[in-house]
Amino acid sequence: MAYVITETCTKDNHCIDACPVNCIHPTPDEPGYEETAQLFVNPGECIDCGACVPVCPTTSIYVLEELPGELAGFADKNAGFYN
Repeated sequence: MAYVITETCTKDNHCIDACPVNCIHPTPDEPGYEETAQLFVNPGECIDCGACVPVCPTTSIYVLEELPGELAGFADKNAGFYN
């Protein structure tokens, strides 16, 4: 897993639009989008390009190695969304 999205995500979808490999879900046209509180990076599809980070207006996307300790649980939450 290269990037982790945290609870401050507002689902503004800028990261979805910026991602060249469509690895951030759910998208607005996918089931569960309305019910999901935040977006998630698919760890198996992410190519570690970083395109999502600068477009996030809430600074909700972290490089895994730079994820603050108090937000560490979001790495598991992101991975769990895909399992």
